[in-house]
Amino acid sequence: MFGFWGWNRAGFSDSDIRFKGNGYDFTLQNVKAHDRPSELTWDYINPGQISKPQFNFRFGYFFKDDLALVVGTDHMKYVMDQDQTAKFNGNISDPTYAAMVQNGQVDLSSAEFLTFEHTDGLNYVNAGIEKYKNILSRKNFDIHWAYGAGAGVLFPKSNVKLFGNERSDRFHVAGFGLDARANINLVFWNHWMARVEGKFGYINMPDIKTTLNNKPDKASQDFVFYQVNFGIGYVFNRKLKN
Repeated sequence: MFGFWGWNRAGFSDSDIRFKGNGYDFTLQNVKAHDRPSELTWDYINPGQISKPQFNFRFGYFFKDDLALVVGTDHMKYVMDQDQTAKFNGNISDPTYAAMVQNGQVDLSSAEFLTFEHTDGLNYVNAGIEKYKNILSRKNFDIHWAYGAGAGVLFPKSNVKLFGNERSDRFHVAGFGLDARANINLVFWNHWMARVEGKFGYINMPDIKTTLNNKPDKASQDFVFYQVNFGIGYVFNRKLKN
């Protein structure tokens, strides 16, 4: 078994985001977004703040020497680029916000029309199978390469403010994700592990909450993502079979 804690940088493809509710049904096309890493401070190792940065948690169980079931959480942060103009398709009944649409586009830079983030965060809770191969063994030092695939649910805390409504900021199961991953693991003294991992995947969220009440207002989007993470872990009860 092993436990792992690390930190990540992530990137996201452009996506179409559909907003639907009472008096509006429209899509913003090819919306750009970025991640939001925390500044390098003691928050990364402060027990009270350790979940504040973009983090990764893993727990792995080897049911064969070279095959593991790995469960965990990828806490990414998704932030819509505010300084952009997006193509608009649909309708808005409110004349104030309908007037912000000019020539089939809407300028988002003022934040009056929309702010849109999954910053606490874009939580991908997933399980996967990983195949391991030893590529170097020395006294008190091993290198293992692994690859695999996983799937899971998206449990974001989405920070959304649309049309000047009260900001929605709550956890909600919004969709699902799929991924492929590969990693390099350095194991010291049979127990301490350092890992560098790359992950590429697809996220589909058809039910993003955009209001604080129980109205049917929601957004939906799908996109591909990549993630590079690194961190440290501990291997328990390591007894390899010959």
